[in-house]
Amino acid sequence: MHDVPSQTMVFQQLAGAPDQRLILFCDHASNALPPAYGDLGLARSQLERHIAYDIGAAQVTRRLAALLDAGAVLAGFSRLLIDPNRGEDDPTLVMRMSDGAVIPGNARADAAEIASRVERFWRPYRRACASLVDAALAANRVPVLLGVHSFTPSFRGRARPWPCGVLWDRDPRLSAPLIEGLRAEGLLVGDNEPYDGALKNDSMYELSTARGAPGALIEIRQDELETLEGCEVWAQRLARILPDVLARAETQQLAFFGSRADRRP
Repeated sequence: MHDVPSQTMVFQQLAGAPDQRLILFCDHASNALPPAYGDLGLARSQLERHIAYDIGAAQVTRRLAALLDAGAVLAGFSRLLIDPNRGEDDPTLVMRMSDGAVIPGNARADAAEIASRVERFWRPYRRACASLVDAALAANRVPVLLGVHSFTPSFRGRARPWPCGVLWDRDPRLSAPLIEGLRAEGLLVGDNEPYDGALKNDSMYELSTARGAPGALIEIRQDELETLEGCEVWAQRLARILPDVLARAETQQLAFFGSRADRRP
């Protein structure tokens, strides 16, 4: 039987100002693994790769939260243990191989083991995120949710030209002005690149799409975040753009747009 993990092993929560509607969530903030799982059979060099966490995302999230006094929740465990951005029934929730790396510690993770990780890590993290949304709604404030992620400069030998991308589903209230603001700074912005923002039961689906709150994910290319200075540039950039987005009337009411993911088998 596994020990009960400490809260800090599961998530870090930043309260933010009582009147701030922006809520940040960082699903892949950490490459930490609970002591009971050791290193999942991986070399330390593998745990420093993007397969274990989103490099630089935590630093941007914390700094942006400080600049705008926003609430935030950051996962405290590696996505290799269990991926907090995936739905509970997603077959990639616990990966046995990731970008060419076999994960020995996940090879024999059966349904009971996955259920244990869901209960001890995945679900408390999601509940912490939902608690900030619930608190805003209880105070008659419509929350605006931004997930902070990062992506590799190349994938399968192909360079990714965008320094950032904005992922969204059907609700354009956050994504459209965010893309506009980033492009106004002279950036080539991926519109649902390098990934598609419609994913059934992922964090954005559960926290914003299903609740009618404006939401999107920002993806930042990892070579932009290799230094603390680079992370600061991105936090400052987003802190310049987001207040004007939050002031828009359309972001201040709940609206249900549905999801493109609901139409997929």
